[in-house]
Amino acid sequence: MMELPNCPKCGSPYTYEDGTMLVCPECAHEWSADAAEAANEDQLIVKDANGNLLQDGDTVTVIKDLKVKGSSSALKVGTKVKGIRLVEGDHNIDCKIDGFGAMKLKSEFVKKA
Repeated sequence: MMELPNCPKCGSPYTYEDGTMLVCPECAHEWSADAAEAANEDQLIVKDANGNLLQDGDTVTVIKDLKVKGSSSALKVGTKVKGIRLVEGDHNIDCKIDGFGAMKLKSEFVKKA
């Protein structure tokens, strides 16, 4: 069975085929299967704790106190992080945080601001 791509608009995995088009039942977005193959090759899909799609340059807010390795202080709830960069891996957000410097965060501990 062929694996269908996630919706490029909302990231939903529940897409289905309707003739030559692909359709998302969650946001009603329609696109051609040919465009989906070209777009999915290098597209990284990262969602925050609420399921919102994140993009490079977004501003996010930390939703949980996070211990920082090598530091005696923790990253507090409500800390805003501006200008994130999405990367592949376990910690999929690269950013700079005032007072902490360059860090990697997991997307499940942030929400889009």
